[in-house]
Amino acid sequence: MGQGNKGLSVWGLTMLALGTVVGGSFFLGSSVAIRAAGPSVLLSYVIGGILVYFILSALSEMTVANPVAGSFRTYTEQAFGRGAGFTVGWVYWTGLVLAMSSEATAVSILLRGWFPALPLALLGSGIIVGVTLLNLLGAKRLSKLESGLAAFKLLAIVAFVLIAVALIVGLGTRGAGPVGLGVARGQSLMPGGIAGIAGSMLMVMFTYAGFEVLGLAASETGNPGITIPRAIRYTIVLLVGLYLAAITALFLLLPPARVSEQISPFVSALSLYGLGWTGTVMNIVLVSAILSTMLASVFGLGRMLRSLAEEGHTPEWMRDRADIPFRGILISGAAMLAGLWMGMLLPQGVYLFLVSSGGFSLLFSYVIIMASHYRLRKRHGSPLTGQHGLRGYPYTSWIAIVSLVAILASMPLIPGQGGGLAAGVMFVVLFSGIYALGVMRKAREPTGFRRQPFQVPAIRAQMEAAEELEGKKEQDTMNE
Repeated sequence: MGQGNKGLSVWGLTMLALGTVVGGSFFLGSSVAIRAAGPSVLLSYVIGGILVYFILSALSEMTVANPVAGSFRTYTEQAFGRGAGFTVGWVYWTGLVLAMSSEATAVSILLRGWFPALPLALLGSGIIVGVTLLNLLGAKRLSKLESGLAAFKLLAIVAFVLIAVALIVGLGTRGAGPVGLGVARGQSLMPGGIAGIAGSMLMVMFTYAGFEVLGLAASETGNPGITIPRAIRYTIVLLVGLYLAAITALFLLLPPARVSEQISPFVSALSLYGLGWTGTVMNIVLVSAILSTMLASVFGLGRMLRSLAEEGHTPEWMRDRADIPFRGILISGAAMLAGLWMGMLLPQGVYLFLVSSGGFSLLFSYVIIMASHYRLRKRHGSPLTGQHGLRGYPYTSWIAIVSLVAILASMPLIPGQGGGLAAGVMFVVLFSGIYALGVMRKAREPTGFRRQPFQVPAIRAQMEAAEELEGKKEQDTMNE
């Protein structure tokens, strides 16, 4: 990478991560989690935040030790071999491409409310082309745009909390009934018990999903050892803090029984107090939130494809040789267009089956991140950076892996998510089979490839310096 593109600051990287994470899954999907767990969904968000902290800490440790563009796909390959790296990379890329083509459709539906004469296909195609071309501007310019969109989403959450506080203290309630503790007093804290909390965890993790872009952006930073850990801390604090504040404010305004899965719970809460205009505002926020998520996702998709190409997991013509992965970005954009048009040609049930694999691909990647970190850390025998790594290792690794696998296994229990698990497993089997066939085809050909063990650059540099110093001493002795 040339130095010209190593310009992502701590704040730029944080806003890039928040731009990916905070999307329609929080503004709309949180209603599913609320219906399942009631007020105890706050505990679900705390548990989800802890899991995200474990995953990001593991990813940060590997990233600081080895800041490569392939991020967790490369670490998977170093830990478990080329087949695992191939499978994880392609499952992640495919699932995210399908998910983003679905997001383009969602934005198109929202925009058509304002532009009814434009067909969905044209709107969706224009959105995908737009976010793809914007990614060609490079990380530094994209981070400025992403920072603006992310800030708008975060301000929307802050504004909701402030409006809720104003209503709770009696400003503008218009005699709408109990507010604040009056609403909370009649609610059961755990209406669904432990099962309700467990049932809400899938949707809660979806609202946190997307933070892995921090690792994929590592090669675009000037000093990963400082930038990545700080960006991770800021991301965790802002995400968990804002989510908990918003959900707490929501429960002080709206009883969980009045939450509908068809309407944003934030719109329902404010409409109850005569603020019906918030529906239009929330649509604007949703459009910006989804566009922001798509921008950051294409950023990650382009770099994932470049990593796959550099390891020989794609045809040679896909390999990028510039700082900005133009081919990876353009191919990802073209694949999203294909996904969009596929949704209009295939039967709806088949398309939804494929698109739902997006959630599986993200959670599957988080399991692999933790497993790769555990394997590399065990092989290395100490924190990979020579400093403090994942706290509580290996127990926190086991807790995170078991929890994530349990959440994946719960997908069939959530309406509409059973297909995601089936489609995700199908893609894992498909890409594993493709790799196996490729190995069989080349079995008689010398590959010239030897997998290198994971080495920490700083330690490797120290060893080389020590060897050089030892050689110099021997030379001095001979001269004497």
